Amino acid sequence: MRVLVIGSGAREHALLLALGRDPSVTALICAPGNAGTAKIAEQHPVDVASGEAVVALARQVDADLVVIGPEVPLVLGVADAVRAAGIACFGPSADAARIEGSKAFAKDVMAAAGVRTAHSEIVDNPAHLDEALDRFGPNWVVKDDGLAAGKGVVVTTDRDAARAHAAELLECGHPVLLESFLDGPEVSLFCLVDGETVVPLLPAQDHKRVGDGDTGPNTGGMGAYTPLPWLPDGAVQQIVDDVVAPVAAEMARRGCPFNGLLYAGLAMGAQGPAVVEFNCRFGDPETQAVLALLESPLGEVLGATATGTLAEAAPLRWTEGAAVTVVLAAENYPGTPRTGDAISGADAAGVLHAGTALREDGAVVSAGGRVLSVVGTGTDLSAARADAYARLADVRLPGGHFRTDIGLGAVEGRIGI
Repeated sequence: MRVLVIGSGAREHALLLALGRDPSVTALICAPGNAGTAKIAEQHPVDVASGEAVVALARQVDADLVVIGPEVPLVLGVADAVRAAGIACFGPSADAARIEGSKAFAKDVMAAAGVRTAHSEIVDNPAHLDEALDRFGPNWVVKDDGLAAGKGVVVTTDRDAARAHAAELLECGHPVLLESFLDGPEVSLFCLVDGETVVPLLPAQDHKRVGDGDTGPNTGGMGAYTPLPWLPDGAVQQIVDDVVAPVAAEMARRGCPFNGLLYAGLAMGAQGPAVVEFNCRFGDPETQAVLALLESPLGEVLGATATGTLAEAAPLRWTEGAAVTVVLAAENYPGTPRTGDAISGADAAGVLHAGTALREDGAVVSAGGRVLSVVGTGTDLSAARADAYARLADVRLPGGHFRTDIGLGAVEGRIGI
């Protein structure tokens, strides 16, 4: 099959690498892509938010399957347009993508499905903000109710900081979601979902804060690792049974069945899993680690999901061991990043591109906040960490920064439920 991947980040680079290992995939096309994906896939410019443009490109390249990576085109209905054109598409409808695009919708679905999540309130009027803040604490969780690329969340014990973030969102016309704080370590579980058929991938853990020791502001993710040595046996099946399957069934009942990748972000507390958020697509940077261990042919798996035959697919196969992703970010990220800096070592094995571009002279330069994802694998988490950081040591980006402690808490046995 000829596969068109929509997106331009390290997630898409990871998808392309995994698709390239599938003997049934005869052609890889990426749009718009980046400097790294250009080395392994035919590349085209496209407006990812335009269903009409994506359909035109899919027809132009004779795609058998379109895989949509980012959330924005999914929320805007690009998958609907592709399917309406008679082309198989991996990614949920706009109706189903509301599970990420509207946190209020997600809360309503969870309530109906009986799924544990944080107590929450929507605030859409600044006059009601202080009264609402008083009902929360001593840990405040303040979220943008819409899409925020992982950066619209503030978790703080400082009421003034919580209020300032909420007020800024309201000033921009964005409703604010206040949530109670969920204790316990976080888990990212990706599940292939085809209506009410749910197939989990390996569990991973993301590192959201910019600095070592989980310090500094939230980012789109500074690294991840899989699997989770501290997660008890049976926990993944418990998450499927108690969280993902009930939500999938409720969405089908509402007439907006989910088809694609449903990402559950969970807090694993003493009472079991509780949902922090749902996403409607592969997460970044967890995808880079998870797909590094996948042995099953990804094109066949995504194709089966897209065509409604996931229930008939063979069980997923995984390489033994562990994988670690470390993100190399540009100077000043998660603020406005410095761009245009030449990068050396970016073409090495295990180096996946995100915010990169090719300069006219052929040099790879930074073009975004999270510039590269460096992936290491090994027989266990300690070996995978060592591999990732050894690969990263050969990469140079002026002003670039990264966390040195991705997966370290798990290696040292400091994480538990």
